[in-house]
Amino acid sequence: MFLGIDIGTSGVKAVVIAADGSVAGQGTAALTVTRPQPLWSEQAPEDWWTATQAAVRAIDPAVRRAVQGIGLAGQMHGATLLGADDRPLRPAILWNDGRSHEECAELEAAADFHGIGANLVMPGFTAPKLAWVRKHEPAIFDQVRTVLLPKDYVRLRMTGDKASDMSDSAGTLWLDVGKRDWSDTLLAATGLTRDQMPALFEGSAITGMLRPEIAELWGMEPVPVVGGGGDNAAGAVGVGVVADGDALLSLGTSGVIFVATDELRPNVAGAVHAFCHALPAMWHQMAVHLSAAACIDWVAKLTGAANAPELFARAEETGPAAGKELFLPYLSGERTPHNDALVRGAFLNLDYETGPGRLAQAVLEGVAFTLADGLGALRDAGTTIDRLAVIGGGARSAYWGRIISAAFDTPLVYLRGGEVGPALGAARLAQVAVDRADPRDVCVPPPVERVVEPDARDVDLLAPKKAAFRAAYPHISPKVKGQ
Repeated sequence: MFLGIDIGTSGVKAVVIAADGSVAGQGTAALTVTRPQPLWSEQAPEDWWTATQAAVRAIDPAVRRAVQGIGLAGQMHGATLLGADDRPLRPAILWNDGRSHEECAELEAAADFHGIGANLVMPGFTAPKLAWVRKHEPAIFDQVRTVLLPKDYVRLRMTGDKASDMSDSAGTLWLDVGKRDWSDTLLAATGLTRDQMPALFEGSAITGMLRPEIAELWGMEPVPVVGGGGDNAAGAVGVGVVADGDALLSLGTSGVIFVATDELRPNVAGAVHAFCHALPAMWHQMAVHLSAAACIDWVAKLTGAANAPELFARAEETGPAAGKELFLPYLSGERTPHNDALVRGAFLNLDYETGPGRLAQAVLEGVAFTLADGLGALRDAGTTIDRLAVIGGGARSAYWGRIISAAFDTPLVYLRGGEVGPALGAARLAQVAVDRADPRDVCVPPPVERVVEPDARDVDLLAPKKAAFRAAYPHISPKVKGQ
């Protein structure tokens, strides 16, 4: 059996799979995000480790004893700064933190991040976070001996090794994405060197062994730990999105459209991310939206819904395009296609008829429309997407799938276990490494549970609202107004 651990934003998920790919056990533990100032988003690295231990130990002891290898997945871009004693110097700055927008322009002027790093410099990435710390917290910056991503801090606690995989490291903006190696030029632009970076491995390569004391605590042998992947790449591995042209939609805290490619295909102008995949000699493109399922939880709390399922039920009872209400889901800014850290969300066209049901429906539509913008950016880059596999917690709602499929005018494929997400892919990467298996034999799509085809009536109903949604963005964006 193989254990996959996903260090998410809202929680840690641990999943054990059997050799045939079936899920043998699961455990979860919640995490919280702190926002001490506007645009800031932080977590304490020690909380990741505490939650990891809780999630793993929630799995049946008999299942844990059978684990042969461990893979790691995690939220990308988080700047975890360690001193000489390998302890965090400050809370980690997360992927949805927007404080470093000024530093982005400075870095783009300092080095060829577009050509070497294959991406725009955005506040969400790791490099501008370090530029911000260098400018605003110089005493801390001077103490930095190692920079790790969230899952790799957990790896350090598990194995004692400072290591990372290609897919997660590509999201730092310090990687030469084509060469799959750290770029001394891009590191120097941030005042760093490769001595402060972890060793690089492919996602299916062994990076170290579980410490004996941790193995004893978890009730398993000191098994190998493999590179794993950033959450999106690992999620793709979990549902078999590993060949050129395969595509998925991830409905987690953030929303991601992911397309596997057999070569590096950047599209900087469209704010499309181009990163290494978690498997050797593969890359991928992503359209990334900073708020997806997070919007569902937010509006559920705002309107008094007990939970997300109750919110989905309210929306379904209301129906597609039932009112003129629009929701722009930019609660943490936006990446694709706007690259706008300062824009914030908005409800528009509210009136006396607006109620909880219409607000719920507007939120489902608004997230679907912004995801459709990202799909358009990928297609504008010449990428063909005929259907998308759906993963993440948002995959549990069939009704939301109906809305998204209509907004995309594209079929969605729901796979058995798709809601398990990146932890499943991390476990599969461990299986590939330990069994020395061909990834094509292990990383296969799970069985299809259902296919949601776009309903022509829904497409027509949503089309005017989608047009109004796109027209509204320039009117609420400080970036556009300042031009």
